[in-house]
Amino acid sequence: MWDKIALILLIIGGINWGLVGIFELDLVAWLLGGAGSLLARTVYILVAISAIWCISLLFRRDDELAFDTANHRQ
Repeated sequence: MWDKIALILLIIGGINWGLVGIFELDLVAWLLGGAGSLLARTVYILVAISAIWCISLLFRRDDELAFDTANHRQ
């Protein structure tokens, strides 16, 4: 479950960075009242924590990842 939440947050962060790079539009800041607002900063922090969490995916064995995925489908 945590892996999926982290991946969803990283996708949101990646799309946001893409929008910043292409259109100079920070969608998170625009939707949540500016980059300095508490809500926007919370999203930025959650995306950063998700990135740190996903580092662990690089060091997990393939059989552990397959086992976790198979258990969540049932």
